[in-house]
Amino acid sequence: MVKRHEFIAILDEVAGALRQMAEAGITGVDCSPESLKALDTWGQSRGEPTAAGVETLADIRAHLGDCRRCKLCRSRTNIVFGAGNPQARLMFIGEGPGQEEDRAGEPFVGAAGQLLNRIIDAIKLRRSDVYIANVVKCRPPGNRLPEAEEIATCSAFLRRQINAIRPLFICTLGSCAAQTLLNTSEPVSRLRGRFLDYQGIRVLPTFHPAYLLRNPEKKREVWEDMKLLMKEFPYED
Repeated sequence: MVKRHEFIAILDEVAGALRQMAEAGITGVDCSPESLKALDTWGQSRGEPTAAGVETLADIRAHLGDCRRCKLCRSRTNIVFGAGNPQARLMFIGEGPGQEEDRAGEPFVGAAGQLLNRIIDAIKLRRSDVYIANVVKCRPPGNRLPEAEEIATCSAFLRRQINAIRPLFICTLGSCAAQTLLNTSEPVSRLRGRFLDYQGIRVLPTFHPAYLLRNPEKKREVWEDMKLLMKEFPYED
């Protein structure tokens, strides 16, 4: 039997997804057998062992397929699904792939990715310890911000990734990721510096590494955010 708090979390997730779709002007939903099967896995509790019927990252990637659900498919080279530890306790979420990521099919491999690697090293973790994904899986042309319809279409896959991994912490990189996950219009400059909540997962918003490359004076604020994370993160002995 689904517990009350789990049921409320499921309703919150559905409401958030429908709200984003409505704001984007979308009036239809995908009721394919694959989508209905995925809905059956929503609300799984953190810490439960993987069992038959529980959606995995491989299941989600298979359902994504050669995605043609929004216009971003027209100019992409590769879908950038995500990469890292499928049982990660920490997940980083950015806005969307850039040129290098589109070419490689892997998130955060360009200059911003190299800076993210240094941030991960600085908090005494390895890239292989974490999972990295984006709000949208295809590169927006010219590296522009994802549009509302693109976010509404693709963010459902991100939420399913989170549900499959069930990390203890999520670090959102930039306003787009924080606003999408937390269903807010507040900029990251107002959200950072504290932990927020997404379905029982502690969320720490901070600036995007690409923004730091343009505004290196903000690195100090990101380091303050990372110190908050390090203080709470359950490092292994």
